[in-house]
Amino acid sequence: MYSRSSASLPLNQPPLDTRYQVETPEGIDLHLRPAGLVPRALAFAIDLAIRGLILMVMFIVLGLLGQFGMGLGTILLFLVTWWYMVLFEVFNQGRSPGKQMLGLRVVHDDGTPIGWAASLTRNLLRFVDILPFGYTLGIISCLNHPAFKRLGDIAAGTLVVYRDAPLSKPLLADAEPLPAPFPLSLDEQRAILGFAERGSQLSAARRAELAALLAEPLQVPAEQAEPRLNGIARGLLGSAS
Repeated sequence: MYSRSSASLPLNQPPLDTRYQVETPEGIDLHLRPAGLVPRALAFAIDLAIRGLILMVMFIVLGLLGQFGMGLGTILLFLVTWWYMVLFEVFNQGRSPGKQMLGLRVVHDDGTPIGWAASLTRNLLRFVDILPFGYTLGIISCLNHPAFKRLGDIAAGTLVVYRDAPLSKPLLADAEPLPAPFPLSLDEQRAILGFAERGSQLSAARRAELAALLAEPLQVPAEQAEPRLNGIARGLLGSAS
């Protein structure tokens, strides 16, 4: 094994976006995008409207059955209120109808599909999130957590993320393959490749900002940082193929 140079990339900098990296039990790295307060609130509002419509139709029909119907309606009210989310999350890959419309899903912290215990915990603890009124505690927790977790998610070890889009092969910018000036760790190689693969999705100013951070140990002028990183990325792919 070779020894690393004393120079290293600034991997301990604060995160530049909200991507959440986890390693699955199979040893596969996943990059998840936690959903913020607004899309989660919109998904919950859609689910709330759907449940309200179900209950309205249900009570109209059961009202025709008199006292028996009202008693049965009380039982069904409990089931719809507390089991609607759980059943959809467990049997529909972590997606209630509202989450599905917004492109969201619930997973465990390690990226694996949500199970019964976690779904029951996160949904039963909604009564804590709604305190003292209007989901106040849940909103405060969501806004202050780096992965936008409400209290129920923290207790259950779950995460609401954007659903994975179909993967496509990333296109790298045209550049002459270059060798790295010093041996790179796996994380450093991933950082450079990630920059090169996502470059077309970023503005010119953002690319320049990220390139300056990643290329600082290379000791090259700022205007050469981006082409140098693209060249090293090409070189890394060439050496791996």
